[in-house]
Amino acid sequence: MKKIGIGIVGLGNIGSRLYKEIISKKKDIGLKTSTNITIAAISARNINKKRSFKVRRNIFFKNPLDITKNPKVNIVIELIGLSDGISKKIVERALKNKKHVITANKALISKHGDYLASIAEKNKVNLEFEAAVGGGIPVLRTIKDGLATNKINKIVGILNGTSNYILSEMQKTKNSFKNVLNKAQQLGFAETKPKFDLDGTDVLAKIRILSSLSFNNKISKNNCLMNGIENIELKDIDMAEKLDLRIKLLGITEIINNKLFERVHPCLIKKDNYIANIDGVMNAVILEANPVGESVLQGEGAGPGPTSSALMSDLLSILRGNIKYPFGIPFSKRKKVSSYDQNQYSNSLYLRFEVKDKPGVLSQITKQLANYNISIDRLIQIPDHKRKRASIVIITHKAKEINSSKCLKSLKSNKNVLKSPTLIRLL
Repeated sequence: MKKIGIGIVGLGNIGSRLYKEIISKKKDIGLKTSTNITIAAISARNINKKRSFKVRRNIFFKNPLDITKNPKVNIVIELIGLSDGISKKIVERALKNKKHVITANKALISKHGDYLASIAEKNKVNLEFEAAVGGGIPVLRTIKDGLATNKINKIVGILNGTSNYILSEMQKTKNSFKNVLNKAQQLGFAETKPKFDLDGTDVLAKIRILSSLSFNNKISKNNCLMNGIENIELKDIDMAEKLDLRIKLLGITEIINNKLFERVHPCLIKKDNYIANIDGVMNAVILEANPVGESVLQGEGAGPGPTSSALMSDLLSILRGNIKYPFGIPFSKRKKVSSYDQNQYSNSLYLRFEVKDKPGVLSQITKQLANYNISIDRLIQIPDHKRKRASIVIITHKAKEINSSKCLKSLKSNKNVLKSPTLIRLL
């Protein structure tokens, strides 16, 4: 049996779980891959941190870069999670030293994936990152292997468990965004600083990876349509219920007229739609391809268990001797794709205005919408007589993105509109 040494950099929740999985499943891995694996090196910020296993000091490296040139290490697993700095150096140097690399780092791959893939190909080693998108859902392997001969046209996904938990919990408990976020943090579903989960940044990184794999293009650096869930209030959740809809933060990528259109934003979805019923910390990805049609993958999108499952999948792929192109095809064959002009994108909109409750305000808003060629499909007024305020909810017919953006900007100068309007696109 071939001896293989593994180096793990980062012993947080995921790194610790992976360490124990490799130890406990060594025989099973050997049986399935005809290899004799051993953890030859580990590195972490603090060797003395309390962990559920004893750190072997004889394989501990204070400087993780030393692992990348250790002759006993054949595979380096990077679990630090930064897009630059030490994370990038570890992956880059390991690949240059002809070591296979596995990472769960979507920020790194979405920013430097093209460069790192070219190094991996040059040195005939693997760069695997299944755990970077969808946690334990094997979506990347499905695209690279299972749907390799299909032409993928579009991907729609719930790709962030934190935001999905918050929205579905608000809907179930009728509790405020702030209170549900606090609960998510207490349960470990949200970070202490959850900005990237809430504002769409995390999902956009994953969408860019999915785009590159699906459409055989270089990772896009274009400015994308991106909105998070920070401005969604309980009254939006309640209104969605009355309209027989649900709100979900979606990542969407597709090719329109040979141009790439990537976007991340909350969507109002009909309750009978499959993806509207994915709740809690679950993730789901819907792939539209030819000839297979529609494929749906669902599962837990984060946490030590699902992430370590994806990392082990990558590990076994390497141990079986599968040297693959990181993005499915050679780096030289991957093309740059022009960006679709998001200003020309048309979509029906949900608009909520908080206004002073006085005559003429509604007509001011509807007139301004008409000025920008935005027509109204449905209008609901909810007065609050005690506070002399009102909520105006408008569902529009399809309107161009540029028109809705300009219209909402123009309404900022209207002193009767008390705060920036809430905009949610309909799926």
